[in-house]
Amino acid sequence: MTDFLLELRSEEIPARMQAKAREDLARLFSAELAKAGLAAAETVTYATPRRLALILRGLPDATGAVAEEVKGPKASAPPQALEGFLRKTGLSREQLVERDGVLFAVSEKPGRDTAGVLAEAIPAVIRAFPWPKSMRWGDASRSTEALRWVRPLQGIVALFGDAIVPVTIAGVESGAATVGHRFHHPGAITIGSAADYVEKLRACHVVVDQAERESIIALGATMAAAKAGLDLVRDEGLLAENAGLTEWPMPLLGRFDPAYLDVPPEVIQLTARLNQKYFVCVDGAEVGALDASQASKAPTLANAFVCTANIDAADGGGKIVEGNRKVLAARLSDARFFYQTDLKVPLEEQAAKLSKIVFHEKLGTVADKVERVASLARWLVEEGIVVSCPSSLGEDLAALATRAARLCKADLVTGMVGEFPELQGVMGGYYAAAQGEDPRVAAAIRDHYKPVGQGDDVPTAPVTVAVALADKLDSITRFFAADMKPSGSKDPFALRRSALGVLALILDNGLRFPLLTAVAPDVLTFFADRLKVQQREAGVRHDLIDAIFALGGEDDLVRLLARVHALQAFVTTDDGTNLLAGYKRAANILKKEGGVPDGAAANPAPEPAEAALVAALDTAEPAAADAVAREDFAAAMAALASLRAPIDAFFDAVTVNDADPVKRAARLVLLDRVRTAVHGVADFSKIEG
Repeated sequence: MTDFLLELRSEEIPARMQAKAREDLARLFSAELAKAGLAAAETVTYATPRRLALILRGLPDATGAVAEEVKGPKASAPPQALEGFLRKTGLSREQLVERDGVLFAVSEKPGRDTAGVLAEAIPAVIRAFPWPKSMRWGDASRSTEALRWVRPLQGIVALFGDAIVPVTIAGVESGAATVGHRFHHPGAITIGSAADYVEKLRACHVVVDQAERESIIALGATMAAAKAGLDLVRDEGLLAENAGLTEWPMPLLGRFDPAYLDVPPEVIQLTARLNQKYFVCVDGAEVGALDASQASKAPTLANAFVCTANIDAADGGGKIVEGNRKVLAARLSDARFFYQTDLKVPLEEQAAKLSKIVFHEKLGTVADKVERVASLARWLVEEGIVVSCPSSLGEDLAALATRAARLCKADLVTGMVGEFPELQGVMGGYYAAAQGEDPRVAAAIRDHYKPVGQGDDVPTAPVTVAVALADKLDSITRFFAADMKPSGSKDPFALRRSALGVLALILDNGLRFPLLTAVAPDVLTFFADRLKVQQREAGVRHDLIDAIFALGGEDDLVRLLARVHALQAFVTTDDGTNLLAGYKRAANILKKEGGVPDGAAANPAPEPAEAALVAALDTAEPAAADAVAREDFAAAMAALASLRAPIDAFFDAVTVNDADPVKRAARLVLLDRVRTAVHGVADFSKIEG
């Protein structure tokens, strides 16, 4: 068995493309080898800013014979069809193989040298590579047939064992030579085989393993911060990006003017992260969230940053840090200018500009949306949905919710949010607090987009909940009304995410209200689908949610989920399993018989098993109905459980399809009562199993 190494060296590969490029390289090569009947024992890929590499371990030196078959006509097909197929394949009728009445032409391709297969696979993979953005270069770029690559291709290393696999692509010939670090070792390096590739490059200041580069940066940055008495704010996305920008990463800590700390910490962090790819640090032993919603418990942002150099500088990185400090200072100066300028304009004045911004051509301006959200937020408070309180307090909260809603989008027209759209809401909260708004209004403005994804904080303050819920409900209902619903994988307005946010707000806060008072039936169905997605991770079965929704009229999501939990606990018991089986048997008989005959009545002379089932139903039906009314769903399930034994006994002792039509009809009436009693709690026809 022999290992194969391929390195494709080019000008800078964007960090954001490297992980997908590794996946694509492995996938495309696997597919090409599979055509020849080859498969590697192990596939390893690497990516740095200057190279994309693949190692296939454990390839045979030659492929085995590969059988190929071509499907032909049926054995009973007309002679003309058979003759055409024979001409196409060059075989005789006796050479065809018949399977299940169909003829196949089966041939066997002899084995090939694996090196030859690789020589064909390399250009095929390179030309088929799906870069998100690619380019042509040089004189050949005038032709649309020229090779496209992410950046100009500069070198190819292709080694099967220690032998070069000869290929030429876009004028670049394969060989065994590559180059090391751009500054530390720009000269040529000869690679002996896949076995020495990683270590030879490491000796020339190139760490090809992206995971190793991430570890170096994480450890180095953490240690640099700790040496300064600080804690690093970990950022996994930024860590991966820095690893994708360097081949020999060297984390370095620098300081910026502490005067910039009067700018909100989110602004500093985004300025450092997005513009410069720097980590930030905090004072204190524990790193907390730096968003304004947790400002009271978050550590204080320090006037420090960690940058990742791509060179081991002779002066220890002093000049690099100073250069980066100057660039960051310029960025922070711009951010502080935006912040101070925005503070001078009252949010009410900013909000007036929203009438000039189109929310959607079918749904009006952002100002129109704000008024709808304000009206809905007030209603949620006044109806006692987000808070149960005396009327005076309720009126106060309603006014606060209205105020917050009318200001919640005002920061969209500020300079800071124009620079950092990620800070919408957050900046509005800061401006509202600085301009003297009620703290509850400022908090609602800050957090009204939440939750924006799985794991995000769910607001609990009544004013915030009212505005956050109103904002999401308005978007969902308006887009649905305009027939712009999500379909398939398309959800351009992120309505599925908004629906999950609504569910989290309702369920986490225990909000009790009939959702149909705020949404249309098709929106309720949409929420049901999202509820299944949300509850799947909690281990709640989707069919049980369907079983409750199918009853109709259940649009209190807190109550619905309580019913689902009780139902799930019940159906996993022996009583639940057997009752489900008995219910389905009863429902199938009723379906087969076309339901209950007209004029059917109870059996005047029931058999003992019938009488016992009637008695059980007489007790269980009102008990279950009463328990549901009291929202004691465990008791409702217990009432249904009492039917299990009588139903089993009924089917054991009684023939439903009796020759006597009166008895038969009476027994169908009884089965219909069973079905009706069960449906008072859940539609068991929706339950799988």
